[in-house]
Amino acid sequence: MSSFVIEGGRTLSGEIVPQGAKNEALQVISSTLLTPEEVMIENVPEIRDVRNLISLLQQMGVAVERKEKGLYTFRADNIDLEYVMSADFVKRCSALRGSVLVVGPLLGRFGKAYFPKPGGDKIGRRKVDTHIQGFINLGATYEYDQQKKAYLLTAPACGLKGTYMLLDEASVTGTANILMAAAYASGTTTIYNAACEPYVQQLCALMSSIGYDIKGIGSNLLTITGNPTPLHTGGLTRPGCPPIKHRILPDMIEVGSFIGMAALTRSSITIKDVSYGNLGIIPESFRRLGITVEQQGDDIYIPAQDSYVIETSLDGSIMNIADAPWPGLTPDLLSVLLVVATQCRGSVLIHQKMFESRLFFVDSLIDMGAQIILCDPHRAVVIGHDHKFTLRANHMSSPDIRAGIALLLAAMSAKGTSTIGNIEQIDRGYEDIDERLNRLGASITRID
Repeated sequence: MSSFVIEGGRTLSGEIVPQGAKNEALQVISSTLLTPEEVMIENVPEIRDVRNLISLLQQMGVAVERKEKGLYTFRADNIDLEYVMSADFVKRCSALRGSVLVVGPLLGRFGKAYFPKPGGDKIGRRKVDTHIQGFINLGATYEYDQQKKAYLLTAPACGLKGTYMLLDEASVTGTANILMAAAYASGTTTIYNAACEPYVQQLCALMSSIGYDIKGIGSNLLTITGNPTPLHTGGLTRPGCPPIKHRILPDMIEVGSFIGMAALTRSSITIKDVSYGNLGIIPESFRRLGITVEQQGDDIYIPAQDSYVIETSLDGSIMNIADAPWPGLTPDLLSVLLVVATQCRGSVLIHQKMFESRLFFVDSLIDMGAQIILCDPHRAVVIGHDHKFTLRANHMSSPDIRAGIALLLAAMSAKGTSTIGNIEQIDRGYEDIDERLNRLGASITRID
């Protein structure tokens, strides 16, 4: 197990460029299974979760070529269906949360797919009911394979059939998975209460480039006209055409993490090429904590400030920051907002609605001297120190990707030397984070 040793209390300066978006990468890389044509994807984040998904696709028979850093081509014209039905495939999928996204294209294109219980963060229960119910709506049947510990989904002999469905929750991966399965369904599929995040929009854009007719992109009502190519024949083809090209957006979670980092260390930072129009409510959420967030073209500038004053509600009550489906605040940034609030002036209620274990990392912050009241698994009240009291160095362990980066930011603002173990969790979502932050003036040493 690797760890970070952090010498805190340093002021940072300079420019940093966010990596490609992890959540988009997992979707669009999985979507290359929809076509036997070559797909070229730019700005791929070379992080642990993405590398593991690429390795899984290679095991499945997808030809993958790394042209240069962040630039890959994929050709899924020779899928090993025997391997896709194997115990090894199921085992690999169960260790990788993003593997759920290969189920939709496999089920639609080849008529069968295993759906193992997905791995990933230890942040609480993650439902897969939305995915499976969507596949059932398209005509698939399922049975539980006790030996492989996975659901086996099977399309009818005539293939999946388009239909209308109302999702029980606006699940991002659920919407993406159902959309990719529906690409091979006969007729029209309408998905209401669909997730409409920019990354789902990006998936729709790539699928449109492949040749699928998708309407309602950017809304919660998606309609796709399927191409019911007979199963096992390979899918859509465009003979003689160049590779289908796609560029992944900057990672909005990294952008938010860097805004929080600048505030915690009272540093002046410029975040370059952020695709500002796709950040939604993120900049405003940090402004509510008193942080100055200046848009400069497609960059964000965070000036150094001595104090950050948390806003109060119009009726004078305590500020409440909660996650919500897009265009609401992504739950992936609540951990960062929480740790930033520990050094602001004022109080704020952080309400994490989606995952019941994501706030448990606050015990480590309390050990560092933060004033936090954990009300229940979903809510925490933070009473800010206004930098009057600096967090103490601590020895910690990263329970998940987002808590890991929050703890790293806390350690960077603390006096003394901190240690964070289990940083493999951080590496799942942040590419070379120690090297990139050290270039800004941080002192982070990786111990393998």
